[in-house]
This record gives sequence, C-alpha cells and structure tokens, in this order.
Amino acid sequence: MFQLLVLAQLLSARIGAGIAVTAAGELTAAGWTTAQRMRDAPRSRVVAALGRAGYRRYDERTATQLHEMAALVLDRYGGDLRRLAEAADGDVDRAIRLIQEVKGIGPTGAAVFLREVQAVWPWVRPYLDDRARAGARCIGLPDDPDELAGLVEPGDLARFAAGLVRISRIPAAQVPLDGIPGVVS
Repeated sequence: MFQLLVLAQLLSARIGAGIAVTAAGELTAAGWTTAQRMRDAPRSRVVAALGRAGYRRYDERTATQLHEMAALVLDRYGGDLRRLAEAADGDVDRAIRLIQEVKGIGPTGAAVFLREVQAVWPWVRPYLDDRARAGARCIGLPDDPDELAGLVEPGDLARFAAGLVRISRIPAAQVPLDGIPGVVS
C-alpha cells in the first residue's frame, strides 16, 4: 500500500501520468518500497531516480515530499497504512482527508489511492471518482457509482475504475464503441 501512496503522490504533480508511473517503477527498482526504506533513502539518489524517469521539473520537491510522506507514515501509522484505514473508521470522506494530510497529495492523488485501494479495502467500495465516471459517460455507461459498481464483481471494481479512467483520457473522437459490451454506438 505504501507503493500505491507513492504513486498517488507522483500522479499529483502536474506531470504526465506515464512519467509518474515510470518514476514509481524507478523508485521500486531501487528498493524504496516501504516507508522505512524511503525515509532512509539518500535524497540525491531519489532525485536521480526521478530524473531517470523524466520526472525532472519536480524532482527536488518530490524527493523532499516522498521523504516527508515516509516519515508521516512511520510516525502516525507505524509504517502500516492499514492503520490509516482504522483511523478512517469506515468513513471514505475521512480517508480522503487523512490521505491529503500527506504533503503533495491533493484531491487527485487521494482519488487515485482510493480507486486502487478499494481492491483490498472493501469498505471504500464503490469508489468511482469524477475521472472514472467521465470515462463511463464516454462509452455510454451510467454515471452513478452504485450502478457502475453493479456492472462488475466487487473484486473487479478497482480494475474497472482504472479502465474507465484510461478511457476518459482518450480523445472523444478516438473512443472505440464497437465491441464494448452494453454500449450501443
């Protein structure tokens, strides 16, 4: 879950999603997969890893934010983000606020985290944010989170939401409607 929080932070910057995902891969490849390892990582090496991924414009600031995030996760949650879930006590809005206490993570980053974490935190379901619902509208699916959630098995909702987000990023003229079950073109 810590790696997901890292990705949420990287995606929160005004930088291409592909670069953010590549940067997350660089950090993982370097072994900084836990809050402890990230906090202990030499800042210069984190900056270099971000730079290799093309995450140059925000590399210095992001390296600092990643270090601060790791320290917060260690100090507040003992390095275990399941404790964030406990602190949220089943309240998705509270979880959003707690996630946004991480410097550098705003509404977009919190949405990324919750969209994905609903695969392991069932109490978050259905979490289909504005971006996922926009993707649904692009292909003629309902806009209502409960209706969308009813289209897939609960365990598949995170993947479904991620697919809808990818669809929302395709220019409208390029969205293929043929062959998508349930969509009338």
